[in-house]
Amino acid sequence: MKSAQLTGIRQIRLQEVPDPVLREENDVLIRMAAIGVCGSDVHYYANGKIGSQVVNYPFTAGHEGAGVVEAVGAGVDRVKPGDRITVEPAMSCHECDQCLAGRPHTCRSLRFLGCPKQAEGCLSEYMVMPEECCFPIPESLSLEEAALVEPLAIGVYAVQQSDPVAGKRIAILGSGPIGLSVLIAARTEGAEAVFMTDKIEARQKKAAELGADWSGNENQTEAMLAAEPSGFDVVFECCGDQAAIDQAVELIKPGGILMVVGIPQFERWSFAVDTARHKELTLRNVRRQNGCVESAIELLARGQSGAEAMITHRFGFAETAEAFELVDGYRDGVVKAMIQL
Repeated sequence: MKSAQLTGIRQIRLQEVPDPVLREENDVLIRMAAIGVCGSDVHYYANGKIGSQVVNYPFTAGHEGAGVVEAVGAGVDRVKPGDRITVEPAMSCHECDQCLAGRPHTCRSLRFLGCPKQAEGCLSEYMVMPEECCFPIPESLSLEEAALVEPLAIGVYAVQQSDPVAGKRIAILGSGPIGLSVLIAARTEGAEAVFMTDKIEARQKKAAELGADWSGNENQTEAMLAAEPSGFDVVFECCGDQAAIDQAVELIKPGGILMVVGIPQFERWSFAVDTARHKELTLRNVRRQNGCVESAIELLARGQSGAEAMITHRFGFAETAEAFELVDGYRDGVVKAMIQL
């Protein structure tokens, strides 16, 4: 089969690799159909690493995927050949202290698709995943929409991890797929007002289209505080940018919460200690999602989220390198690039 592999910094090639096989009784063979390009994939493409996770070439990236079940192991009863599914990319051990405490997303032995030294990604014609990572989707959803479940589940989880947002006034810094997923989840949970920022005008417009009450560029702290003099109850940092952290500390009201969702390309955050201390701010990191896949599927299935509008560009499998280059350069107003197999 063919796989789109990273072969060096800013290098992707379609290469022949061995066909995957069913080895365990709970294995599921999937014919991939739609794969979203994530910002973390692009970090590996452009930099060869995220923190301590360093690519050993060649390597297959990708973790936002959906496809059709081709075959199943003898012990599988959750899905069957022909089922259309979305793929949960995290594989937990279910035996460590984290898993036993209900935190499989911080499993001590976590294996994650497209993460160096853990598991090859889903940018291949076929892949094998454990049954528990395969979630059937309703007929009302396309396979492209199913590939959005992974980022949308992160948005759902991020909102869950903050204080209840119903009736709250919140800000989301970064209007890419994760920021927009937080917006959709926050609106669903009854947030009273949502302010959003981004450096790209097209993404600002997309935020407004999906329901943000205020949308503007990332340098409008004064304008945001003029509209909300008391500050915001919760600010979600969704772009992995130090300037956004600095802005968040200014925007949050005393006693408020900073939710750090974005993945930075650098190794250390810094904070204005005096301001954060005097405001008694709470900081919470968000590590992907925990048990929110089915909630994200249900949210999409209602047909009212507008999440499909995040897909702004589509590429064939042979155009994977062009898709990565587009997303890395934030070109042409890209929000979510989708690769179709």
